[in-house]
Amino acid sequence: MRITALYSYPVKGCHRLEHDAAEVEPWGLAGDRRWLMVDPDGVGITQRETPLLTQLTVAPRPGGLELGAPGLPPLSVDEPVDGPETYVEVFRGQEPVPARVAEQEWSSRFLGQEARLVWQADPTGRRVETDALPGDRVSFADGYPVLLANEASLGALNDWLVEAGDDPVPMTRFRPNLVTGGAEPWIEDVWLGQRLRIGEVTFRAAKECSRCLVTTIDQETGEKGRQPLRMLGLRRRFDTGLLFAINLIPDMSGIVRVGDPVGVG
Repeated sequence: MRITALYSYPVKGCHRLEHDAAEVEPWGLAGDRRWLMVDPDGVGITQRETPLLTQLTVAPRPGGLELGAPGLPPLSVDEPVDGPETYVEVFRGQEPVPARVAEQEWSSRFLGQEARLVWQADPTGRRVETDALPGDRVSFADGYPVLLANEASLGALNDWLVEAGDDPVPMTRFRPNLVTGGAEPWIEDVWLGQRLRIGEVTFRAAKECSRCLVTTIDQETGEKGRQPLRMLGLRRRFDTGLLFAINLIPDMSGIVRVGDPVGVG
């Protein structure tokens, strides 16, 4: 088994970045989902309600980001190390966590609604709340630092879709950080509770990933459909949700690379 793809999403919900190598930090891949667009109540804006985020392109640079979107001039935004302090909820009802405001005008124009772009200045400020150790922390990702998906499981899912007369879907629908190849379909279910070694880094396989409406959004166009969520409901429904991929928590910092072997146990 080896890593076949690495992805990060600097602004939560944005178009993916693909990497040959990535630094693993305790709260996720370096730069992954450290930025978030929030509404006037300080609640995160995600693809669940705003598929337009698929059209947000991001180019990291030292000390900031370059943002792009159709119909708007590009924006260079610095990490607001001295910016206004605020508290935000990644999802409504979650524990508020500290952030700093980076800008408002461009984000509001892009989304067509009042919004602010915030930055997670202190990545130790948001806890992993379940299936975690007391010191585990996470970026503005949904709930865990790293998401790993299995190519063979996608192949099995796509076989079901084709049999049902639907089109196959790409791995990008699931917005993973790490993709592994050379494993059996659904073997990741067995990995839960164990440790994975990927290159020089070990991870705890903490929890299965219950999927949401984002999997039905074309990550290139923002168009919504029904699949693959409907098929997951038919074939991968468990007490904990409609499952695809697993959540990992790093044991340490280090570098992972495309081609790294994946060991279990």
